[in-house]
Amino acid sequence: MKAIGYLESQAITEQDSLVDIDLPMPVAAGRDLLIKVNAISVNPVDTKVRQRAQPENGEYKVLGWDAVGEVVAVGEQVEFYQPGDRVWYAGDLTRQGTNAEFHLVDERIVGHAPKSLSDGEAAAMPLTTITAWELLFDRLGIQQKSANGAASKPEQVLVIGAAGGVGSIIVQLAAKLTDAVVIGTASRAESQQWVKERGADFVIDHRQPLNEELKRIGLDTVSHVVSLNGTDQHFDAIVESIAPQGKLALIDDPETPLDIMKLKMKSVSLHWEFMYTRSMFNTDDMAKQRDLLNAVADLIDAGEIKTTQGTNFGAINATNLKLAHAAVESGSTIGKVVLEGF
Repeated sequence: MKAIGYLESQAITEQDSLVDIDLPMPVAAGRDLLIKVNAISVNPVDTKVRQRAQPENGEYKVLGWDAVGEVVAVGEQVEFYQPGDRVWYAGDLTRQGTNAEFHLVDERIVGHAPKSLSDGEAAAMPLTTITAWELLFDRLGIQQKSANGAASKPEQVLVIGAAGGVGSIIVQLAAKLTDAVVIGTASRAESQQWVKERGADFVIDHRQPLNEELKRIGLDTVSHVVSLNGTDQHFDAIVESIAPQGKLALIDDPETPLDIMKLKMKSVSLHWEFMYTRSMFNTDDMAKQRDLLNAVADLIDAGEIKTTQGTNFGAINATNLKLAHAAVESGSTIGKVVLEGF
């Protein structure tokens, strides 16, 4: 089968940073599905792994942790899928990735793909959808709207870096599924418009001090903060702006250590989100990722959530994948970068 991989960690500008290769066809066993991959997306984790992880035993390392495709074979313990099912998922960081024609994945972290989206539009979303859902509901415990229409307690969620892949979906989920006031940050006119179109109540500029920007829109404090990038740069403003007994969640890797003692006086809780925790540690609740992917697919097909696809870089090959990695590394993309078809 065709695949794209590397033998040595290199800058994306190097000729062999990603290369076209041929690999043996995987075989499904246990709870695994064998997927014929139709479309993928590129996430920051792809570029970080490429830069940091040397392949082992002289074998090619295949990246990629988002895919939409068709189930072509199932392991003997599979319960929820059968050949012919169209699925979407974000995979497992400890296994070979989705930058290949065929891929193995545990059924517990796979959902049925949205019927209303193309393969490319759907491939933009699994990793960021899982991350966003877990941030809002598993880590921060933000209340979902009550089925009986009962009012929930006032909550405000500040999303730092709201125009990126995770931000683009977390804003939508918060706007559609909660009663929270949603404040997104973005710096450029086009990214601010993108965030507004995804349902943010307010958009502020993260190039300015966030505490001052919040006061500009009439908010002295917010109950929840989701920091998707630049946490160390914004930390003091977060400490000032977060409400007593508030909650802060982050996903980035701060270059400067955070002084969490600054959170003590307000009894602010700090939460990490890493969407691969469940698959890496084979947790008892791994199947929650299947459930949430199916729930979001239903929301998409009902017209409640939009794809976060930004740019489609064309066919899945080393040349286009290198361009996609470079775009993600630039930090200037809006929405998600996808590739489609071998």
